[in-house]
Parts: sequence; structure tokens; C-alpha cells
Amino acid sequence: MIDPASAFSAGGALAMLGWLGLVIGLFLPRVRDWSQMAATALIPALLGIAYVLLIAQGWGAAEGGGYGSIAEVRALFADDAALAAGWLHYLAFDLFVGAWIARQGLEAGVPRLLLLPCFALTFLFGPAGLLLFLPLRLAFRRREIAA
Repeated sequence: MIDPASAFSAGGALAMLGWLGLVIGLFLPRVRDWSQMAATALIPALLGIAYVLLIAQGWGAAEGGGYGSIAEVRALFADDAALAAGWLHYLAFDLFVGAWIARQGLEAGVPRLLLLPCFALTFLFGPAGLLLFLPLRLAFRRREIAA
């Protein structure tokens, strides 16, 4: 059995390592390949394994839990294993999106310093970081095409 509180803490620390690697990889090309691999595959896979184990552990524990209404989702996350699993889900997918932003941003020629706010927003508010990045990528791709 996995302790949900430990999974929550360890998952957060692991995700922070991935984000730190992405930031360092922006400015140190020698680290970039490693940070991309860690943030795209290794860390999300580890978080995914813990997620699956927590889901299996908490399956059926939350009475009235489900996805059909906001009340059912609230009930679903009343169980600590399901809540920790949900958190790991966010961490894994946000980090994966952050790695995609780093890769796409560098390819499109987005200045590295402009990628940092995208990272911060993606880490804190997921889709908000993606929404900031998408027009930046488009703007810098257009510059590249025009040149």
C-alpha cells in the first residue's frame, strides 16, 4: 500500500526536479536532452505508476464518487488515495506539457526568458500556461517565416 500523504509529497518533489531541469535546460544546452527525457518520460512515468497504484488502492472507497456530477467528483476526492492520485495526475501532465512548451518554444525561436512565465503558469495553473505559450509560438514562427 502506498501512503497517500507520502505519495503527495514525493510526487511534488519529483515534479519540481523536472521543472528545475527544464529551466536549466533552457540555458545549458548540455543539460537539455537529459531534462527533456526526464520531464517527458521518466518523471511522468514514475508519477503515472504511483497514480495507477493509488487509483487501484482507493477504487470504490469513496461512496457516491464518480464523474457524472460535481457532487460525485467531490465525493470521489474525499478519499485520500484518490485525492493524491488526482494530484499526481496534474503533476505528470503539467510537467509533460511544460516539456512540450520548452521543445516547441526553442524550435520556434521564442526567447528563453519568455518561456519562463509559461513554465510558471503551466506549473501553477496548467492550461493558463499553455494559453500564454500558444500565441507566443505563433508570433515567433511568423517572424521566422517572414525572415
